[in-house]
Amino acid sequence: MLELQGLGKAYTNGRQVLSNLSWKLEQGEYVAIMGESGVGKSTLLNLIAGLDTPDAGEVIVDGIAMSGLDDDAATIVRRKKFGFIFQAFHILPHLNILQNVALPLMLNNLPQDRATEMLAAVGLHGRERDFPRQLSGGEMQRVAIARALVHRPGLLLADEPTGNLDPDTAHSIQELLRNEIKTNKASAILVTHSPLAAASADRVLVLGRDGLHPA
Repeated sequence: MLELQGLGKAYTNGRQVLSNLSWKLEQGEYVAIMGESGVGKSTLLNLIAGLDTPDAGEVIVDGIAMSGLDDDAATIVRRKKFGFIFQAFHILPHLNILQNVALPLMLNNLPQDRATEMLAAVGLHGRERDFPRQLSGGEMQRVAIARALVHRPGLLLADEPTGNLDPDTAHSIQELLRNEIKTNKASAILVTHSPLAAASADRVLVLGRDGLHPA
């Protein structure tokens, strides 16, 4: 599903954060990645998502080298195959939350009724017409989770998806993520500092200065 070949990236200050990282995520595998702050966990997700460009190496998705695609082709691959949950949420302020969640369905020409279902699944039934300005940080995080899952992506990338949630809500969201991933036979990478969140994955890896290793 996903292969990283010799991936390298340095910060703008010149500090090398990832160096010659090679790794493979199998189809249907759900992996949690942990590690100290500053080792490059979020950077790694951004490189996989195509939101940042590696200094060296290649990201391959379903046998497709992402660097070989022009912007339009790369956008189509991300739109169809990827789901993103990032810490900044990226909820569109001028759309209500139902429209935000339905956006991946609209872009992929899919029926939009699942958007209501996913909002209910994250505990926001009855809030469909609310706008982002009416939501708490935890509620916006749940909207972002619903939007990432709504089109049943083949690859889910999640950066601290339960970081703004209370323990009970975090637990229910972790169960939802795992159920959606397994039901849809998707692959997923969860970046987290939480051992409880990581425990929901099939296996846990630690990102260090010398690459990815089993926890």
